Amino acid sequence: MVTVLQGLKGCDVQYSDMDRLIGPITPQQELFMTNLPNYQIPTEMRDFAEKSVDQARKAFEGFMSAAQKAAGSAEDAASNAQTSVKDITTKAMTAAETNINAAFDLAQKMVRAKDLQEVIALQTEFAKSQMASIQAQAKEFGSLVQNVAASATKK
Repeated sequence: MVTVLQGLKGCDVQYSDMDRLIGPITPQQELFMTNLPNYQIPTEMRDFAEKSVDQARKAFEGFMSAAQKAAGSAEDAASNAQTSVKDITTKAMTAAETNINAAFDLAQKMVRAKDLQEVIALQTEFAKSQMASIQAQAKEFGSLVQNVAASATKK
């Protein structure tokens, strides 16, 4: 199902394969999205939101640095079994950082959006990319845990 919505200011926004992600668009939802008011997000509000996102990103980076140092300290005192835990922890931290950075990138794009149609298009694209990213991360975790379990049973 491909639905093309007439966006504000003559922009078309295409929603394809939405059925697989969130189910089919109902006629009421389509009517709502095609009749969105032309609300312009004020520049001051976007600037404030952008600064807030920047501050949150910096705080998160500080947290990630501290968490990585803590994970590194645990590794120094670990045995071979703990090395496997470190690998899983590192993979988890990397996945979390990747997902959080993707959310910050989305937030950055959304605060720069000129209208609601652009926000909806950004959110839709983010949902699609995150589904693919999380699926790949789950495969990596499954493989890593399987390898750890196989290594533990060999000893």
